[in-house]
Amino acid sequence: MKLVMFLVFISVTAGWAVAQTDAEESTKSKIAALEQVWNQAYKSGDTTALASILDDALVLVNDDGSVQTKEEFLTSMKMLVSQPRAQQQQVAPESLNVHLFGDVAIATGVMRVKGVERGKSYIRRERFVDTWLKKGANWVCVGTDATPVLH
Repeated sequence: MKLVMFLVFISVTAGWAVAQTDAEESTKSKIAALEQVWNQAYKSGDTTALASILDDALVLVNDDGSVQTKEEFLTSMKMLVSQPRAQQQQVAPESLNVHLFGDVAIATGVMRVKGVERGKSYIRRERFVDTWLKKGANWVCVGTDATPVLH
């Protein structure tokens, strides 16, 4: 009888672990897709798309150490898009890892940003940390930080 109970316990536990792993992988895929939306919207200056994935209480730390709210960030994006000599040509992740903690996801990685600013070409690599929070049925970014990779 103890052996039967043990086998039932193992079967139930294994099934729960597989279901949990599938749900976690699905959530990680959603976060990775949102990171792609973030990159493409940033590249194209699509402030509507950015507004839809950024929480109203967003805390954004830029690569120069300055801090912006959602409103300030979107305003700066609109100004950047309106400058004919500024252009984002590429925003691409080189790596991405997603860690889950219940209704919080932390996305980390390195991205390459290529563009033109004040008539001069640039290429930057930045390590980023994005914090996503599940609000209702949607995930929104509540915090982001970018640090230049200098080596």
